[in-house]
Amino acid sequence: MAENEEHELIRAIDWKQGLAIALGVPLLVLPSIGYFAGYLWAFAIMVWALSVIQGFFQNFAYGELAVMFPKASGLPGFAQNVFAGKGGKFDRGKLIGGFSAWGYWFAWNPVMAIMAILIGTYLHQMLPEIGISQYVLSIIAGILMYGALLIINSRGLSSGALVGMILAILSLAPLVIISVAPFATGDFQLANITDSWLPTDWTWDLHHILILLGVFAMAEWSACAWETAAVYGPEYNKPNSDLPKAVFVCGFVCLIVFVLVQTAVTGTLGVERLLEVPFSPLLPVSQAAFGQAGSYVAIFVLIFAMILITQTAFLGSSRAMHSMAKEGNLPPILGKTNSAGTPINAMILTALFNLVLIGLQNPAAVLAASAIGYSVANGISLFSYVKAKTDPHLSQLERPFKAPRGWKYVALAFGILNIPLFLIGVIYLNSLELGWTSTYIGIGVLAAYIPIWYYTQNKASKHAEEASMTTGV
Repeated sequence: MAENEEHELIRAIDWKQGLAIALGVPLLVLPSIGYFAGYLWAFAIMVWALSVIQGFFQNFAYGELAVMFPKASGLPGFAQNVFAGKGGKFDRGKLIGGFSAWGYWFAWNPVMAIMAILIGTYLHQMLPEIGISQYVLSIIAGILMYGALLIINSRGLSSGALVGMILAILSLAPLVIISVAPFATGDFQLANITDSWLPTDWTWDLHHILILLGVFAMAEWSACAWETAAVYGPEYNKPNSDLPKAVFVCGFVCLIVFVLVQTAVTGTLGVERLLEVPFSPLLPVSQAAFGQAGSYVAIFVLIFAMILITQTAFLGSSRAMHSMAKEGNLPPILGKTNSAGTPINAMILTALFNLVLIGLQNPAAVLAASAIGYSVANGISLFSYVKAKTDPHLSQLERPFKAPRGWKYVALAFGILNIPLFLIGVIYLNSLELGWTSTYIGIGVLAAYIPIWYYTQNKASKHAEEASMTTGV
Protein backbone atom coordinates (compact mmCIF):
# COMPACT_ATOMS: atom_id res chain seq x y z
CA MET A 1 0.00 0.00 0.00
CA ALA A 2 1.40 3.38 -0.96
CA GLU A 3 2.68 5.73 1.70
CA ASN A 4 1.42 9.24 2.35
CA GLU A 5 4.59 11.28 2.44
CA GLU A 6 2.75 14.28 3.89
CA HIS A 7 2.14 12.26 7.07
CA GLU A 8 -1.48 13.44 7.13
CA LEU A 9 -4.37 11.63 8.79
CA ILE A 10 -7.65 11.60 6.86
CA ARG A 11 -10.99 13.02 8.07
CA ALA A 12 -13.26 10.00 7.67
CA ILE A 13 -15.34 9.39 10.85
CA ASP A 14 -18.26 10.94 12.72
CA TRP A 15 -18.80 11.08 16.49
CA LYS A 16 -20.56 7.69 16.59
CA GLN A 17 -17.58 6.01 14.95
CA GLY A 18 -15.19 7.77 17.33
CA LEU A 19 -17.34 6.56 20.22
CA ALA A 20 -17.30 3.00 18.85
CA ILE A 21 -13.50 2.97 18.93
CA ALA A 22 -13.34 4.53 22.41
CA LEU A 23 -15.86 2.06 23.88
CA GLY A 24 -12.95 -0.15 24.85
CA VAL A 25 -12.35 2.27 27.73
CA PRO A 26 -15.28 1.14 29.97
CA LEU A 27 -13.81 -2.36 29.79
CA LEU A 28 -10.59 -1.15 31.43
CA VAL A 29 -12.30 -1.93 34.73
CA LEU A 30 -11.42 -5.60 34.18
CA PRO A 31 -7.70 -5.67 35.17
CA SER A 32 -8.25 -3.76 38.44
CA ILE A 33 -11.41 -5.18 40.04
CA GLY A 34 -9.57 -7.47 42.42
CA TYR A 35 -6.47 -5.30 42.74
CA PHE A 36 -8.37 -2.29 44.11
CA ALA A 37 -10.49 -4.46 46.40
CA GLY A 38 -7.30 -5.86 47.91
CA TYR A 39 -6.39 -2.41 49.23
CA LEU A 40 -9.74 -0.72 49.73
CA TRP A 41 -12.35 -3.51 49.93
CA ALA A 42 -15.78 -2.18 48.91
CA PHE A 43 -14.56 1.44 48.92
CA ALA A 44 -13.15 0.62 45.46
CA ILE A 45 -16.67 1.34 44.17
CA MET A 46 -16.35 4.94 45.35
CA VAL A 47 -12.88 5.23 43.81
CA TRP A 48 -14.28 4.38 40.38
CA ALA A 49 -17.15 6.86 40.74
CA LEU A 50 -14.88 9.69 41.86
CA SER A 51 -12.32 8.90 39.16
CA VAL A 52 -14.85 9.07 36.33
CA ILE A 53 -16.13 12.37 37.76
CA GLN A 54 -12.51 13.56 37.78
CA GLY A 55 -12.47 12.68 34.09
CA PHE A 56 -15.37 15.06 33.47
CA PHE A 57 -13.53 17.91 35.20
CA GLN A 58 -10.38 17.27 33.15
CA ASN A 59 -12.20 16.73 29.89
CA PHE A 60 -13.88 20.12 29.97
CA ALA A 61 -10.36 21.54 29.64
CA TYR A 62 -9.39 19.00 26.99
CA GLY A 63 -12.57 19.70 25.04
CA GLU A 64 -11.65 23.37 24.80
CA LEU A 65 -8.09 22.53 23.73
CA ALA A 66 -9.51 20.19 21.09
CA VAL A 67 -11.44 22.93 19.31
CA MET A 68 -8.50 25.32 19.65
CA PHE A 69 -6.27 22.82 17.85
CA PRO A 70 -8.54 20.80 15.53
CA LYS A 71 -5.56 19.14 13.86
CA ALA A 72 -4.07 17.93 17.15
CA SER A 73 -4.32 14.27 18.16
CA GLY A 74 -5.81 14.56 21.64
CA LEU A 75 -3.60 14.95 24.71
CA PRO A 76 -0.36 14.28 22.80
CA GLY A 77 -1.19 16.98 20.28
CA PHE A 78 -2.51 19.57 22.78
CA ALA A 79 0.69 19.69 24.83
CA GLN A 80 2.91 19.76 21.74
CA ASN A 81 0.94 22.67 20.26
CA VAL A 82 0.87 24.71 23.46
CA PHE A 83 4.50 24.07 24.38
CA ALA A 84 5.72 24.49 20.81
CA GLY A 85 8.50 26.81 21.92
CA LYS A 86 10.23 29.54 19.95
CA GLY A 87 12.31 27.37 17.68
CA GLY A 88 15.95 26.47 17.88
CA LYS A 89 17.78 23.20 17.78
CA PHE A 90 17.03 22.09 21.35
CA ASP A 91 13.96 24.06 22.37
CA ARG A 92 12.90 23.24 25.95
CA GLY A 93 9.25 24.02 25.27
CA LYS A 94 9.21 21.54 22.42
CA LEU A 95 10.88 18.96 24.68
CA ILE A 96 8.17 19.40 27.35
CA GLY A 97 5.35 18.96 24.84
CA GLY A 98 6.99 15.92 23.32
CA PHE A 99 7.65 14.40 26.75
CA SER A 100 3.96 14.73 27.60
CA ALA A 101 3.03 12.94 24.38
CA TRP A 102 5.60 10.22 25.12
CA GLY A 103 4.05 9.70 28.57
CA TYR A 104 0.64 9.37 26.92
CA TRP A 105 1.99 6.86 24.42
CA PHE A 106 3.46 4.80 27.23
CA ALA A 107 0.20 5.01 29.19
CA TRP A 108 -1.86 3.49 26.37
CA ASN A 109 0.73 1.25 24.77
CA PRO A 110 1.03 -1.42 27.53
CA VAL A 111 -2.75 -1.94 27.59
CA MET A 112 -2.22 -4.30 24.69
CA ALA A 113 0.21 -6.44 26.68
CA ILE A 114 -2.08 -6.44 29.72
CA MET A 115 -4.99 -7.76 27.66
CA ALA A 116 -2.88 -10.48 26.05
CA ILE A 117 -1.70 -11.59 29.51
CA LEU A 118 -5.28 -11.72 30.80
CA ILE A 119 -6.48 -13.69 27.78
CA GLY A 120 -3.66 -16.17 28.38
CA THR A 121 -4.72 -16.40 32.04
CA TYR A 122 -8.37 -17.08 31.19
CA LEU A 123 -7.52 -19.66 28.53
CA HIS A 124 -5.14 -21.44 30.90
CA GLN A 125 -7.85 -21.64 33.58
CA MET A 126 -10.38 -22.84 31.03
CA LEU A 127 -8.11 -25.40 29.35
CA PRO A 128 -5.48 -26.47 31.90
CA GLU A 129 -5.17 -29.94 30.40
CA ILE A 130 -3.83 -28.79 27.01
CA GLY A 131 -0.32 -28.58 28.44
CA ILE A 132 0.55 -25.12 27.14
CA SER A 133 1.94 -22.60 29.61
CA GLN A 134 0.12 -19.39 30.41
CA TYR A 135 3.00 -17.36 28.97
CA VAL A 136 2.88 -19.17 25.62
CA LEU A 137 -0.90 -18.73 25.46
CA SER A 138 -0.43 -15.01 26.10
CA ILE A 139 2.17 -14.71 23.34
CA ILE A 140 -0.07 -16.58 20.89
CA ALA A 141 -3.01 -14.35 21.85
CA GLY A 142 -0.85 -11.26 21.37
CA ILE A 143 0.43 -12.30 17.94
CA LEU A 144 -3.06 -13.18 16.69
CA MET A 145 -4.70 -10.02 18.07
CA TYR A 146 -2.02 -7.57 17.00
CA GLY A 147 -1.70 -9.13 13.57
CA ALA A 148 -5.46 -9.14 12.89
CA LEU A 149 -5.96 -5.58 14.17
CA LEU A 150 -2.97 -4.35 12.18
CA ILE A 151 -4.45 -5.75 8.97
CA ILE A 152 -7.96 -4.43 9.69
CA ASN A 153 -6.89 -0.94 10.75
CA SER A 154 -4.42 -0.55 7.91
CA ARG A 155 -7.51 0.02 5.75
CA GLY A 156 -8.36 3.23 7.60
CA LEU A 157 -9.97 4.42 10.82
CA SER A 158 -13.52 3.85 9.57
CA SER A 159 -12.68 0.15 9.22
CA GLY A 160 -11.43 0.14 12.81
CA ALA A 161 -14.63 1.88 13.92
CA LEU A 162 -16.75 -0.87 12.37
CA VAL A 163 -14.75 -3.54 14.17
CA GLY A 164 -15.05 -1.53 17.39
CA MET A 165 -18.82 -1.39 17.09
CA ILE A 166 -19.07 -5.16 16.49
CA LEU A 167 -16.79 -5.93 19.44
CA ALA A 168 -18.72 -3.50 21.66
CA ILE A 169 -21.97 -5.34 20.88
CA LEU A 170 -20.32 -8.70 21.61
CA SER A 171 -18.66 -7.59 24.84
CA LEU A 172 -20.03 -4.45 26.48
CA ALA A 173 -23.70 -5.47 26.38
CA PRO A 174 -23.05 -9.00 27.77
CA LEU A 175 -20.77 -7.52 30.44
CA VAL A 176 -23.63 -5.31 31.62
CA ILE A 177 -26.01 -8.31 31.56
CA ILE A 178 -23.59 -10.42 33.64
CA SER A 179 -23.25 -7.54 36.12
CA VAL A 180 -26.99 -6.91 36.39
CA ALA A 181 -27.98 -10.60 36.64
CA PRO A 182 -27.00 -11.11 40.33
CA PHE A 183 -29.42 -8.34 41.32
CA ALA A 184 -32.26 -10.26 39.63
CA THR A 185 -31.28 -13.73 40.87
CA GLY A 186 -30.77 -12.66 44.49
CA ASP A 187 -27.05 -13.52 44.51
CA PHE A 188 -26.19 -9.88 45.17
CA GLN A 189 -25.99 -9.12 48.92
CA LEU A 190 -25.74 -5.48 49.97
CA ALA A 191 -24.19 -6.59 53.28
CA ASN A 192 -21.11 -7.74 51.34
CA ILE A 193 -20.52 -4.05 50.65
CA THR A 194 -21.75 -2.30 53.78
CA ASP A 195 -19.96 -4.72 56.15
CA SER A 196 -16.67 -4.43 54.24
CA TRP A 197 -16.52 -0.77 53.29
CA LEU A 198 -12.85 -0.35 54.26
CA PRO A 199 -10.24 -2.75 55.65
CA THR A 200 -10.53 -3.19 59.41
CA ASP A 201 -7.00 -1.87 59.95
CA TRP A 202 -7.55 1.25 57.81
CA THR A 203 -6.45 4.54 59.36
CA TRP A 204 -6.03 7.96 57.80
CA ASP A 205 -2.28 8.16 58.36
CA LEU A 206 0.38 9.07 55.79
CA HIS A 207 0.89 5.43 54.80
CA HIS A 208 -2.77 4.90 53.91
CA ILE A 209 -3.16 8.32 52.27
CA LEU A 210 -0.24 7.48 49.96
CA ILE A 211 -1.89 4.15 49.17
CA LEU A 212 -5.13 5.97 48.35
CA LEU A 213 -3.29 8.41 46.06
CA GLY A 214 -1.63 5.46 44.32
CA VAL A 215 -4.95 3.68 43.80
CA PHE A 216 -6.52 6.86 42.44
CA ALA A 217 -3.58 7.25 40.05
CA MET A 218 -4.13 3.74 38.75
CA ALA A 219 -7.90 4.32 38.59
CA GLU A 220 -7.29 7.44 36.50
CA TRP A 221 -5.45 5.26 34.01
CA SER A 222 -8.75 3.45 33.43
CA ALA A 223 -11.63 5.68 34.49
CA CYS A 224 -10.40 8.92 32.89
CA ALA A 225 -9.14 7.30 29.71
CA TRP A 226 -12.26 8.13 27.72
CA GLU A 227 -10.43 11.28 26.65
CA THR A 228 -8.92 8.96 24.04
CA ALA A 229 -11.91 9.83 21.83
CA ALA A 230 -10.15 13.18 21.35
CA VAL A 231 -7.07 11.48 19.88
CA TYR A 232 -8.95 11.19 16.59
CA GLY A 233 -9.45 14.96 16.36
CA PRO A 234 -7.70 15.20 12.94
CA GLU A 235 -9.91 12.35 11.67
CA TYR A 236 -13.39 13.60 12.60
CA ASN A 237 -15.45 15.04 9.75
CA LYS A 238 -16.70 17.86 12.02
CA PRO A 239 -14.23 18.05 14.91
CA ASN A 240 -15.92 20.98 16.65
CA SER A 241 -19.12 18.97 17.18
CA ASP A 242 -18.11 15.33 16.68
CA LEU A 243 -15.26 15.38 19.18
CA PRO A 244 -17.11 16.72 22.28
CA LYS A 245 -20.05 14.37 21.58
CA ALA A 246 -17.83 11.29 21.35
CA VAL A 247 -15.85 12.22 24.46
CA PHE A 248 -18.72 13.00 26.81
CA VAL A 249 -21.05 10.19 25.70
CA CYS A 250 -18.20 7.76 26.34
CA GLY A 251 -17.75 9.37 29.77
CA PHE A 252 -21.35 8.68 30.75
CA VAL A 253 -21.01 5.06 29.62
CA CYS A 254 -17.87 4.75 31.77
CA LEU A 255 -19.63 6.18 34.82
CA ILE A 256 -22.30 3.48 34.58
CA VAL A 257 -20.05 0.53 33.74
CA PHE A 258 -17.19 1.13 36.20
CA VAL A 259 -19.51 1.57 39.18
CA LEU A 260 -21.90 -1.22 38.14
CA VAL A 261 -19.25 -3.89 37.55
CA GLN A 262 -17.30 -3.26 40.78
CA THR A 263 -20.57 -3.11 42.78
CA ALA A 264 -21.92 -6.32 41.26
CA VAL A 265 -18.73 -8.29 41.78
CA THR A 266 -18.21 -7.11 45.37
CA GLY A 267 -21.84 -7.58 46.36
CA THR A 268 -22.08 -11.03 44.79
CA LEU A 269 -18.78 -12.56 45.87
CA GLY A 270 -17.90 -10.60 48.98
CA VAL A 271 -14.42 -9.22 49.51
CA GLU A 272 -12.89 -12.47 50.76
CA ARG A 273 -14.03 -14.52 47.76
CA LEU A 274 -13.18 -11.68 45.37
CA LEU A 275 -9.59 -11.65 46.59
CA GLU A 276 -9.29 -15.36 45.79
CA VAL A 277 -9.90 -14.66 42.08
CA PRO A 278 -8.45 -11.15 41.57
CA PHE A 279 -7.78 -11.53 37.83
CA SER A 280 -11.02 -13.27 36.81
CA PRO A 281 -13.80 -12.33 39.28
CA LEU A 282 -16.48 -12.14 36.60
CA LEU A 283 -16.25 -15.89 36.01
CA PRO A 284 -17.74 -16.89 39.41
CA VAL A 285 -20.26 -14.03 39.16
CA SER A 286 -21.46 -15.35 35.80
CA GLN A 287 -21.47 -18.90 37.13
CA ALA A 288 -23.57 -17.87 40.13
CA ALA A 289 -26.15 -16.25 37.87
CA PHE A 290 -26.17 -18.64 34.90
CA GLY A 291 -24.63 -21.89 36.13
CA GLN A 292 -21.53 -23.65 34.82
CA ALA A 293 -22.34 -22.73 31.23
CA GLY A 294 -22.32 -19.09 32.31
CA SER A 295 -18.63 -19.22 33.17
CA TYR A 296 -17.73 -20.43 29.68
CA VAL A 297 -19.91 -17.78 28.07
CA ALA A 298 -18.24 -15.20 30.31
CA ILE A 299 -14.80 -16.24 29.12
CA PHE A 300 -15.68 -15.64 25.49
CA VAL A 301 -17.39 -12.35 26.35
CA LEU A 302 -14.31 -11.23 28.26
CA ILE A 303 -12.03 -12.20 25.39
CA PHE A 304 -14.11 -10.09 22.99
CA ALA A 305 -13.94 -7.29 25.55
CA MET A 306 -10.19 -7.49 25.78
CA ILE A 307 -9.83 -7.48 21.99
CA LEU A 308 -11.89 -4.28 21.95
CA ILE A 309 -9.67 -2.72 24.63
CA THR A 310 -6.62 -3.76 22.61
CA GLN A 311 -8.12 -2.10 19.53
CA THR A 312 -8.66 1.15 21.45
CA ALA A 313 -5.12 1.08 22.84
CA PHE A 314 -3.56 0.15 19.50
CA LEU A 315 -5.16 3.09 17.71
CA GLY A 316 -4.60 5.59 20.53
CA SER A 317 -0.93 4.80 21.13
CA SER A 318 -0.07 4.70 17.42
CA ARG A 319 -1.75 8.11 16.90
CA ALA A 320 0.30 9.49 19.79
CA MET A 321 3.49 8.26 18.15
CA HIS A 322 2.40 9.66 14.78
CA SER A 323 1.69 13.01 16.44
CA MET A 324 5.17 13.14 17.96
CA ALA A 325 6.81 12.34 14.63
CA LYS A 326 4.70 14.95 12.83
CA GLU A 327 5.75 17.61 15.37
CA GLY A 328 9.43 16.70 14.99
CA ASN A 329 9.74 15.00 18.38
CA LEU A 330 10.33 11.49 17.00
CA PRO A 331 12.01 10.28 13.79
CA PRO A 332 9.91 11.07 10.68
CA ILE A 333 9.62 7.40 9.70
CA LEU A 334 7.15 6.89 12.57
CA GLY A 335 4.90 9.62 11.19
CA LYS A 336 4.43 8.13 7.74
CA THR A 337 0.92 7.02 6.85
CA ASN A 338 -0.30 4.70 4.13
CA SER A 339 -2.82 5.71 1.47
CA ALA A 340 -5.70 5.11 3.91
CA GLY A 341 -4.22 7.59 6.40
CA THR A 342 -3.05 4.90 8.85
CA PRO A 343 0.26 5.45 10.73
CA ILE A 344 1.37 1.96 9.82
CA ASN A 345 5.01 2.18 10.97
CA ALA A 346 3.95 3.39 14.42
CA MET A 347 1.45 0.52 14.67
CA ILE A 348 4.07 -2.10 13.80
CA LEU A 349 6.52 -0.77 16.40
CA THR A 350 3.72 -0.64 18.98
CA ALA A 351 2.85 -4.29 18.36
CA LEU A 352 6.47 -5.45 18.66
CA PHE A 353 7.00 -3.49 21.89
CA ASN A 354 3.98 -5.16 23.47
CA LEU A 355 5.14 -8.65 22.58
CA VAL A 356 8.19 -7.87 24.73
CA LEU A 357 6.05 -6.50 27.59
CA ILE A 358 4.03 -9.73 27.71
CA GLY A 359 7.17 -11.29 29.19
CA LEU A 360 6.49 -9.50 32.51
CA GLN A 361 3.50 -11.86 32.96
CA ASN A 362 1.95 -9.61 35.61
CA PRO A 363 -0.81 -7.27 34.42
CA ALA A 364 -0.66 -5.28 37.66
CA ALA A 365 3.06 -4.60 37.13
CA VAL A 366 2.50 -3.42 33.56
CA LEU A 367 -0.46 -1.26 34.63
CA ALA A 368 1.51 0.28 37.48
CA ALA A 369 4.36 1.23 35.17
CA SER A 370 2.09 2.76 32.54
CA ALA A 371 0.07 4.64 35.19
CA ILE A 372 3.23 6.70 35.81
CA GLY A 373 3.16 7.77 32.17
CA TYR A 374 -0.54 8.62 32.32
CA SER A 375 -0.07 10.86 35.37
CA VAL A 376 2.73 12.68 33.57
CA ALA A 377 0.64 13.11 30.40
CA ASN A 378 -2.44 14.38 32.24
CA GLY A 379 -0.46 16.70 34.48
CA ILE A 380 1.44 18.39 31.64
CA SER A 381 -1.71 18.52 29.46
CA LEU A 382 -3.66 20.27 32.22
CA PHE A 383 -0.81 22.72 32.73
CA SER A 384 -0.88 23.32 28.97
CA TYR A 385 -4.55 24.32 29.30
CA VAL A 386 -3.58 26.88 31.95
CA LYS A 387 -0.90 28.22 29.63
CA ALA A 388 -3.37 28.35 26.73
CA LYS A 389 -5.73 30.47 28.84
CA THR A 390 -3.05 32.90 30.01
CA ASP A 391 -0.69 33.21 27.03
CA PRO A 392 -1.64 36.40 25.10
CA HIS A 393 -1.28 34.73 21.70
CA LEU A 394 -3.00 31.43 22.53
CA SER A 395 -5.85 33.04 24.44
CA GLN A 396 -6.97 34.73 21.21
CA LEU A 397 -7.55 31.45 19.35
CA GLU A 398 -11.12 30.60 18.38
CA ARG A 399 -12.97 28.37 20.85
CA PRO A 400 -16.31 27.03 19.56
CA PHE A 401 -16.49 24.97 22.77
CA LYS A 402 -15.53 26.60 26.07
CA ALA A 403 -15.12 25.19 29.55
CA PRO A 404 -16.97 27.09 32.32
CA ARG A 405 -15.55 30.41 33.46
CA GLY A 406 -12.49 30.13 35.70
CA TRP A 407 -11.78 26.56 34.60
CA LYS A 408 -8.05 27.26 34.39
CA TYR A 409 -7.96 27.11 38.20
CA VAL A 410 -9.75 23.76 38.16
CA ALA A 411 -7.28 22.49 35.57
CA LEU A 412 -4.37 23.78 37.67
CA ALA A 413 -5.68 21.94 40.75
CA PHE A 414 -6.05 18.65 38.86
CA GLY A 415 -2.68 19.19 37.22
CA ILE A 416 -1.07 19.41 40.67
CA LEU A 417 -3.07 16.35 41.73
CA ASN A 418 -1.39 14.44 38.89
CA ILE A 419 2.06 16.01 39.30
CA PRO A 420 3.32 15.44 41.92
CA LEU A 421 0.64 13.82 44.13
CA PHE A 422 -0.48 10.93 41.92
CA LEU A 423 3.11 10.29 40.87
CA ILE A 424 4.23 10.00 44.49
CA GLY A 425 1.26 7.80 45.33
CA VAL A 426 1.67 5.34 42.47
CA ILE A 427 5.41 5.00 43.06
CA TYR A 428 4.77 4.34 46.76
CA LEU A 429 2.06 1.80 45.94
CA ASN A 430 4.33 0.07 43.45
CA SER A 431 7.05 -0.26 46.07
CA LEU A 432 4.64 -2.00 48.47
CA GLU A 433 3.00 -4.33 45.97
CA LEU A 434 5.61 -5.07 43.32
CA GLY A 435 8.93 -3.86 44.68
CA TRP A 436 10.69 -1.33 42.49
CA THR A 437 10.56 -3.24 39.19
CA SER A 438 7.51 -1.54 37.71
CA THR A 439 8.73 1.89 38.88
CA TYR A 440 12.11 1.31 37.24
CA ILE A 441 10.34 0.24 34.04
CA GLY A 442 8.05 3.27 34.08
CA ILE A 443 10.79 5.79 34.81
CA GLY A 444 13.19 4.02 32.43
CA VAL A 445 10.77 4.15 29.50
CA LEU A 446 9.98 7.81 30.19
CA ALA A 447 13.68 8.69 30.53
CA ALA A 448 14.47 6.89 27.26
CA TYR A 449 12.64 9.69 25.46
CA ILE A 450 15.38 12.23 26.26
CA PRO A 451 18.15 10.67 24.14
CA ILE A 452 15.62 9.76 21.41
CA TRP A 453 14.47 13.39 21.29
CA TYR A 454 18.01 14.78 21.12
CA TYR A 455 18.87 12.29 18.38
CA THR A 456 15.77 13.39 16.44
CA GLN A 457 16.66 17.07 16.79
CA ASN A 458 20.23 16.45 15.62
CA LYS A 459 19.06 14.53 12.58
CA ALA A 460 16.50 17.21 11.72
CA SER A 461 19.13 19.95 12.08
CA LYS A 462 21.60 18.12 9.83
CA HIS A 463 18.87 17.48 7.25
CA ALA A 464 17.94 21.17 7.27
CA GLU A 465 21.59 22.19 6.84
CA GLU A 466 22.04 19.78 3.93
CA ALA A 467 18.85 21.03 2.29
CA SER A 468 20.01 24.61 2.72
CA MET A 469 23.38 23.86 1.13
CA THR A 470 21.69 22.02 -1.76
CA THR A 471 19.33 24.90 -2.54
CA GLY A 472 22.00 27.51 -1.94
CA VAL A 473 19.94 29.34 0.66
